[in-house]
Amino acid sequence: MNIIVCIKQVPETTEVRINPQTNTLMREGVKSIINPFDMYAIEEGVRLKERFGGKVTILTMGPPQAESALREAISLGADDAILLSDRAFAGSDTLATSYTLAGAIRKIRDYDLLICGKQASDGDTAQVGPGIAAHLDIPQVTYVKKIEEIKDKSPSGEKVIRVERMTEEGFEIIESPLPALLTVVKEINAPRLPSLKGLIRSKQAKITHWTHKDIEAGFENLGLSGSPTQVVKIFSPPPRESSQMLSGSIEGLVEKLVRIIKKEI
Repeated sequence: MNIIVCIKQVPETTEVRINPQTNTLMREGVKSIINPFDMYAIEEGVRLKERFGGKVTILTMGPPQAESALREAISLGADDAILLSDRAFAGSDTLATSYTLAGAIRKIRDYDLLICGKQASDGDTAQVGPGIAAHLDIPQVTYVKKIEEIKDKSPSGEKVIRVERMTEEGFEIIESPLPALLTVVKEINAPRLPSLKGLIRSKQAKITHWTHKDIEAGFENLGLSGSPTQVVKIFSPPPRESSQMLSGSIEGLVEKLVRIIKKEI
């Protein structure tokens, strides 16, 4: 089974800087880590490889420094890694990002399953995974907490996957043909630590670098040009005014609140 795990390198701190001209994140000089939810995606991909055979390819889009995230993924058991890095990708929103990643996946071609973390800690949109599936026209299951089974479905012989998907009320059991895309939540597993052998292999691994030319993508669909949503303004919320603690009986508190609200109006 060939698995592609899409990851993102994100700032480790919430104290990020914003480019005032483009309103995009400035990543230079900020320590970065693998997006926490993507760690669960990597772990699940490696577990499936150990169970069914095949290989795990890690894919990310980002600046050259994102290569460190790919090497970390290899130390955790992944086999190959591809970095999409090009100035043409700068400023991508979720649509342009998913378009770019889907183009790379088409170039890879040989895959049975795509796995993503449910969302990135810097954007929190949870849109890139589903966007990749839409561009590739393959089934998707989001918020997966458990992979129950992968099997051949007779008489056609096609592979199917059965998973548990989290909902607000509980969970759903969903069966889907492969290839498919899953976004996973932290309940799915406990990520491992890198082994000494994995660390050595990650330092020696060759990271493949692709630009927009390698995935045959047009400029009109990339970066800021391919992003229909753009950040117009960024600002910090104003500090809260001083608050007060109310005490007393229920009836007295209600009267005090009514007076305060009327005064504010």
